Amino acid sequence: MFPDILDTVPLRRAVDDGLEWVVMHWGGGFEAAAYPLLMLLNILERLLIATPWWAIILLLTGLAWLATRTWRLPAVVLVGLVFIGLMDLWRDAMATTALMISATLAAIVISIPLGVWMARSLRVRHVVVPLLDLMQTLPSFVYLIPTVMIFGPGKIPALIATIVYAAPPLVRLTDLGLRGIDPAVMEASRAFGTTPAQRLLGVQIPLALPTILAGVNQTTMMALSMVVVASMIGAGGLGYQVLQGIGRLEVSRGLFAGLGIVVLAIVFDRITQAFGKRLQARIGLAEMRI
Repeated sequence: MFPDILDTVPLRRAVDDGLEWVVMHWGGGFEAAAYPLLMLLNILERLLIATPWWAIILLLTGLAWLATRTWRLPAVVLVGLVFIGLMDLWRDAMATTALMISATLAAIVISIPLGVWMARSLRVRHVVVPLLDLMQTLPSFVYLIPTVMIFGPGKIPALIATIVYAAPPLVRLTDLGLRGIDPAVMEASRAFGTTPAQRLLGVQIPLALPTILAGVNQTTMMALSMVVVASMIGAGGLGYQVLQGIGRLEVSRGLFAGLGIVVLAIVFDRITQAFGKRLQARIGLAEMRI
């Protein structure tokens, strides 16, 4: 055995006591701060469940056609969503979609300004990059421990854990897109007397938008990958069906729910990727014309 040079029991006890102190003194404040996230999730879930299934299928199929202008992706979207409905998983799929959309929107609000800050400050980048590395390498189950202690089992800890897990790719790609802009373009914008805000909103973000959309795509996929883990603390949706299949040894329940998650991943991944490629092509054509 490894020699006991340092007794780690007091250290672990100090960590546990510190978290209990935070829960006791700041738990109410954290719950109040997270309440808007819960409201957003509940509104989206009720809206998606109340919307007729055929309307959602038509909407997503239409978005797929607008993104590609071909029949292949709309056909895949149509068949996949019909499969979810026939397997009696529609309501759970809408709950999972609401969780994914809520986590993605919250990650966008947090990640893009942080990525812009990183691109403009090397010191901030040196501080944030190790934190992003930690967030991406730390097992996802570890996020559940403090969130459940603070908020208790339910949708809020599941949503917060999903946001923490899914946000790093968007931060990185926003930073990468802004730093990858041609210095000659930035020098030309300065020569016209633009302010830093005008350069950011009028030059940097439009040119970095394809890379940022790739980050949004990755964040969406990582949010979907958390649904099974989040179901362990009350998120519901397709992840809960997979968990039920494991607990009851029902292969069909777990298999079909897992295929439903795959269908949602394919639908949102292909649509966002197609829109990103079209935007990149438009920017390339605009640059060629100039």
